Amino acid sequence: MHSPLGRDKIFVIIAAFNEERMIGNVAAQVCRLGYQTVVVDDGSKDGTRLEAFRGGALVIEHPFNLGQGAALQTGIDFALRQGAEVIVTFDADGQHSASEIAPLVQTLESRHADFALGSRFLDNSSAIPLARRLLLKAAIAFTRLTTGLKLTDAHNGLRAMTRRGAEAIRVRQNRMAHASEMLSQIAVSGLPYVEQPVTIQYTAYSLAKGQKARDSVLILMDLVARALYR
Repeated sequence: MHSPLGRDKIFVIIAAFNEERMIGNVAAQVCRLGYQTVVVDDGSKDGTRLEAFRGGALVIEHPFNLGQGAALQTGIDFALRQGAEVIVTFDADGQHSASEIAPLVQTLESRHADFALGSRFLDNSSAIPLARRLLLKAAIAFTRLTTGLKLTDAHNGLRAMTRRGAEAIRVRQNRMAHASEMLSQIAVSGLPYVEQPVTIQYTAYSLAKGQKARDSVLILMDLVARALYR
């Protein structure tokens, strides 16, 4: 990756499913900063596609819902075909700040890494609800045990990767387990990774849209079973 990197070579991928309330504003914030903004509408039944388009994003549509992992992979594949040098994944529900994209990309360059992974625990600036904090800590322990990656946050949707990094991973878990799968593939790739502090803005909307505690437990159980019988 050459520095300085033009923002036309930085693609921000936003997977969205029934996010018409937030996606227009989220896409507009990213577009205003000059990044190539791609929303993958994952089979939404509402006005997600139209609102993302109004926000300035390029929109790719899945004909039916495949899950966030599949939507991110669709976006990553598209960005690579378009010549992206850096790919950033970004949530659709308003939890992330577009201003934190630049520090992630700069961290890739300054620390010669292929993955810069956002962490809400490095500076404790995110007001994380207790139940979610406990589940996230369990996910971190599981990730360290199964991958050897020394991470402080295992399920953060804000991450940046170089072209080489993006080419080294392929998401096959279509549902929320894709986050753990990506970390496992990063570990196998042997490519350098770093963490970067980011802030997650929890709102009533994002908490209602987000992964439920029961789902998180089931995903962890499934991942443990896969690890044991691999």
